[in-house]
Amino acid sequence: MPDNAASTSTRKVDRTIDTGSDDILADVGGSIATITLNRPDRRNALSDAMFSGMKTLLADFEQDDDVAVVVLTGAGGAFCSGGDVKGFNERGGEGGGTGKVDPARVDRQRTSQRDTVGKIYNYTKPVIAALPGAAAGAGLGLALSADVRIGSTRAVMATAFGGVGLSGDYGTTWFLDKLVGPAKARELLWWNEKLRADDCLKLGLLNWVVEEDELEAKTYELAAKLADGPRQCFNNMKQNLIKAQNADLFDAMDLEVQLHLECGITDDHREAVAAFVEKRPAVFKH
Repeated sequence: MPDNAASTSTRKVDRTIDTGSDDILADVGGSIATITLNRPDRRNALSDAMFSGMKTLLADFEQDDDVAVVVLTGAGGAFCSGGDVKGFNERGGEGGGTGKVDPARVDRQRTSQRDTVGKIYNYTKPVIAALPGAAAGAGLGLALSADVRIGSTRAVMATAFGGVGLSGDYGTTWFLDKLVGPAKARELLWWNEKLRADDCLKLGLLNWVVEEDELEAKTYELAAKLADGPRQCFNNMKQNLIKAQNADLFDAMDLEVQLHLECGITDDHREAVAAFVEKRPAVFKH
């Protein structure tokens, strides 16, 4: 993944996106869009420009028919360290040194969470988080909101909130509860244990772990398989899985039928069936 804004990456890039800030970079290569958090001097700690950029980029890429998959990653050897703790300290804590919670701040952050983590979770296209290094705090929530995660052997995950006297935001507690179960989630939150890449893999927090110099190639190999495949099929699968998080069996099956039959009238389905019978690779046109 890119080490900085001047990365010497050899992956295909057809166009770069002007995000309006060096804090967040974006480009499109083929049918794969990449969003890169770019504050390497602060391990990609989150900034207002990052939140604003992610909101705009996610909305734009979702409407772009040429984009089939989004990769979210970080520059400089880290994924995202979460909230800017140095910034908290400079302003007297996250609350700005006051003794009261600002209702306007609550509303702003609720909106920000929906526009980023919530948007990624409900996204109509697959999102892959590629972790070259640490994901912590709200950065962990960001990584866990993606559909799948790939990490280098240097990847580390930590809830981190307890270490700075905060209870957690950006969906971190919800995702941990769903992915590792309530007891393990409590352990990770309360004792703030750092998980190495292999531990994350065993717990299902990472789907793949590869050597550091293989991360980019493997990430885009996985993304290309999705981009070149039956896109509506994959997107409908995601909607089924989202529904399954909170629905009972019968409601989930009702949605499955609708989305299954929607796939059944597509050219991609007919091509897949023909290729299967003819024992040849399918060529999807989406």
